[in-house]
Amino acid sequence: MAKAALPRFNIDFEELKRSVQSQFSGLNPNDPSQWPLLPRSLVLASIGLGILALLWFVWITPVNEELEAERQQEITLRQTYTGKLAQAINLEELKKQLEQVRQYVTQLEKQLPSKAEMDALLSDINQAGLGRSLQFELFRPGQVAVKDYYAELPISLRITGGYHDVGLFASDIAHLSRIVTLNDLSLNPVKDKDGVLVMEGVAKTYRYLDPEEVAAQQKAAAAKGAPK
Repeated sequence: MAKAALPRFNIDFEELKRSVQSQFSGLNPNDPSQWPLLPRSLVLASIGLGILALLWFVWITPVNEELEAERQQEITLRQTYTGKLAQAINLEELKKQLEQVRQYVTQLEKQLPSKAEMDALLSDINQAGLGRSLQFELFRPGQVAVKDYYAELPISLRITGGYHDVGLFASDIAHLSRIVTLNDLSLNPVKDKDGVLVMEGVAKTYRYLDPEEVAAQQKAAAAKGAPK
């Protein structure tokens, strides 16, 4: 059985080109409605593309920017939620840690004497030296330096005695129930006295502020930070 012959299309491209060119020749720009189909179609397509481009820049682009901002906010909110969820899960443990910190602070505060107890502490320091058979050549409390939450009292010291007695005195100071530190120490032998040393330095003790002093500190800080 013979196969059916396929139809042949003979396209005259030159004729097609002339036909297209003829549609674009002699166009009246004041009356596009009278233009041939192809020019009118191209104009309409150009107008449609222009409208789409205008919509993209005027409406779609801001919407995309707003959408991106919302996505970033969503990421931030998720991170915040995750952090707060972790805190909520560990809330009991955090409460225990807070209580431990409070107890530690209370313990430290107990090691700081009040203003009324400072005289007794100075007596304890003096007795620590006399108990080790040391001679005080200088025991002079200095100017109180008031800090944010405590006050610092420096005491200039110069004592003489044996090497071991001086060492035991330093140990006794370290084991006082109140906080006392020895600073800027120097240790030198005494001339013409074998085995006798002179120790000079500054003992610093600390006390917590009374409520009136705390109020004065807060008032001074507020006055310092106030605009002039």
